[in-house]
Amino acid sequence: MTAEAQVAALLRGEVANIVAGAFFLFICLIALSIAAIRPRKSARLLLWLGIWSGMYGAQELLRSAPVVASLPTAVQAIRLLLLVAFNYLIIVVATFTFLELTLGVLRRLLQVHLVADIALAVMAIVLFVVSGSADSLLVYNQLLIAILLAALVVTLAIPSLSRRFFVVAQHRVLTIGTLIFGAQALWVNVARPLHIVVPGISNTLGFAVFLLSIGYTGVEIMVTDERRLLLLDDELAIARQLQFSILPEGTPQIEGLEIAAAYKPMSAVAGDFYEFMVADRRHVGILIADVSGHGVPAALIASMIKVAMQAANGRVSDPAQVLRSAGSILNKNVRGQLVSAAYLWLDMETHTATYSAAGHPPLVRWRKRDGTFTRIESNGLLFGVDARSEYPVCQFPLLAGDRFLLYTDGVTEPENQTGQPFGESRLELIMRDYQQRSVAEFCELLPAEIRAWQSSSVAQQDDMTLIVVDVVEGGTLQPRSV
Repeated sequence: MTAEAQVAALLRGEVANIVAGAFFLFICLIALSIAAIRPRKSARLLLWLGIWSGMYGAQELLRSAPVVASLPTAVQAIRLLLLVAFNYLIIVVATFTFLELTLGVLRRLLQVHLVADIALAVMAIVLFVVSGSADSLLVYNQLLIAILLAALVVTLAIPSLSRRFFVVAQHRVLTIGTLIFGAQALWVNVARPLHIVVPGISNTLGFAVFLLSIGYTGVEIMVTDERRLLLLDDELAIARQLQFSILPEGTPQIEGLEIAAAYKPMSAVAGDFYEFMVADRRHVGILIADVSGHGVPAALIASMIKVAMQAANGRVSDPAQVLRSAGSILNKNVRGQLVSAAYLWLDMETHTATYSAAGHPPLVRWRKRDGTFTRIESNGLLFGVDARSEYPVCQFPLLAGDRFLLYTDGVTEPENQTGQPFGESRLELIMRDYQQRSVAEFCELLPAEIRAWQSSSVAQQDDMTLIVVDVVEGGTLQPRSV
């Protein structure tokens, strides 16, 4: 036989292994690519599936003499070590794969199984390196594979168990693939002692059906998650519209005052809230509140503040009573979350201000007349701590040129790259630097300064709300939009 004929005969005998190895490496590439494109928790199943398929494909190729002959010498030298490692580590990766699909007791059993898999793989690899023995622990490895496969077949074959212990509601494809692979594995083990020849291609086909059924399930989970996220985005958009609808549409017209507000949620919905309680053209109350936490739970409680403020109607000139009324409602409903709030009553007939707060950052006053910066604190307990809290009140005169700032902690707490918070001292510096700017301009400039303080790669760290009030010489001002 010529050399060419010998090569052709060799390739014909190895073509099944080469095709199988290439197929499973292709499946590996697809699974890992999808997992990389969609780096979410649901993609971990495809990640482990890709590794599993890649290891199996590499194992098939390393058993092919033509492929091995084409490999670099360094790879050929460790071929047997790679085969031993793949042989024992495949069950480890398979168990990781099914941990992404299982729940409850079955998941805990698989975690115990995983510990045994890893321990056996480590011992087998060490034993091979030390003694060169590749098969001494093989029977235990096969036992672990049989236990895993039997647990999966039994659980999937019994509907009540599969519904209880698998994360997917519809798993018909996974069940069919597992049962086919289980039946094929059982047939191989029965045929061997009976000296029945089973074509090697049957093993490859059975395993391919099994892997593809898992891949189908993984893609189905990802698609379901994508649909759920899209639905959630739609619901959050509606929630955002509703939350903005309960905020003031603009700032009130109060003689002798200029008022502007900025409301910048960290996410679609926020735990910050503010409200203007207008008695007439010369009297206004300003409430600002901050719910602990973020997102939907905080936003729901923030919406309760709107309702709670209705209880204060008729007593808006008394900050302590406003806070007590709001607190009496919120303390019953916040359920473990905390709410800080501050209320400022401005009386332009007597040119006096009255202020009280519930665990809120201080009211800041910049007095143009003497260039002083004052933090005014008059705090009772946060809402949600104690329903019997009292709220001390302080009163002070309003002078032309005074600027007041009410804000939530999203203004002073953002940190820069070194972990240093923006802080009250920097807030004072900015108020001094921008004292000549209008209240509307200041409401734009302060958030911009805070963003500049942070790294451009860092997302907004908290909800941010601020209300700026200037005391001006008399006159009636046009309202400003929020």
